Amino acid sequence: MKDNLKPFTQKLWLSSPTMHAGAELEYIAEAYETNWMSTIGKNIDEVERLACEKVGRKYAVALSSGTAALHMAVKLAGVKRGERVFCSDLTFAATVNPVVYEGGIPIFIDSEYETWNMDPSALEKAFEIYPDVKAVVVAHLYGTPGKVKEIKEICERHGAVIIEDAAESLGASYKGGQTGTFGKYSAISFNGNKIITGSSGGMLLTDDEEAAKKVRKWSTQSRESAPWYQHEEAGYNYRMSNVIAGVVRGQFPYLEEHIAQKKAIYERYCEGFKGLPVAMNPYDAGCSEPNYWLSCMMIHPEAVCSQVRSECEALYISESGKSCPTEILETLSKYNAEGRPIWKPMHMQPIFRMNEFITREGSGRAKTNAYISGGTTGKDGKPLDVGMDIFHRGLCLPSDNKMTAEQQDIVIEIIKRCFE
Repeated sequence: MKDNLKPFTQKLWLSSPTMHAGAELEYIAEAYETNWMSTIGKNIDEVERLACEKVGRKYAVALSSGTAALHMAVKLAGVKRGERVFCSDLTFAATVNPVVYEGGIPIFIDSEYETWNMDPSALEKAFEIYPDVKAVVVAHLYGTPGKVKEIKEICERHGAVIIEDAAESLGASYKGGQTGTFGKYSAISFNGNKIITGSSGGMLLTDDEEAAKKVRKWSTQSRESAPWYQHEEAGYNYRMSNVIAGVVRGQFPYLEEHIAQKKAIYERYCEGFKGLPVAMNPYDAGCSEPNYWLSCMMIHPEAVCSQVRSECEALYISESGKSCPTEILETLSKYNAEGRPIWKPMHMQPIFRMNEFITREGSGRAKTNAYISGGTTGKDGKPLDVGMDIFHRGLCLPSDNKMTAEQQDIVIEIIKRCFE
């Protein structure tokens, strides 16, 4: 077939910052003109107020990154060296690394197909194996809330603290409540690719006043209230800059607009892919409303061409009527459009090769970093390792909210041709 499509003149990004004329610059200039260029100032105060107002928490502490916020949450939860912590498996490493910072041992909980998030049945199985675990780190993948009600009930029954990684899901909701309100301690992110951005930055959210006070102290090098620099415990240089806070402050009024733009992109993909052997990243429409941060797709099992992945490389055999994530991503790149693989599950990462991984049917199963098509299935006949299956068949699509409908139509056509 003759290729009548031309590469995009300017790169079509996965998800780049969307800035607004004057809004962010106004507050950056205010920090500059008033000489508040440090980690205190009006922008920080306002960003904390806006986050509490939007999400529905009593206290917010503006920090240098979402990872810093998660680290502070793990510390607040009292995780000690050698203690096990249950963690979402299908996520970015930043969800899990703070557990390692404190010497904890991540135990990875498999995903479910309905939202791609932590599987409550696997979490319940994990508590049967390790009933003394007192902290659970739950992420909302790609802006889609997980099964919050079931997870909260399980954690409450076992007396475990929920640390909520809402870095990707600011503005998403579950049964009327915003993500960022479901953990005792929650984290959001303003990284450059998020739904709103400060170029960097994050925030710790909680309803516990004493916890917020502790994080303010820890994040400013744990300085004691003394006329000199007095320190009684280890501290961190984690506070958000007043300049960065100015960017976030200017972005907050546009959060709902950005979400609406992302939702339109998701819905155009849903419509454009009708008739293809693919499905979009799912959510529970009866319970939740995502922020649609990233639109993702997963190829039906029978339409995945032969492929194999090592730790750093992927090979595939192109087949008529079939495709795979690598083929689609390489083709998008050829046309100057950016896509990404689904996050590689944590239990498949070399750094965590010795950590346990728990599925809906238990633990102790041998793990491999190479996907075996038609591999181990559970008693229900479905793949036992759900996260690996999603990684094998899924990919993240161009989701930049500056992408036009016409540009997205071209992306859809490119992907359709991969299945010819």
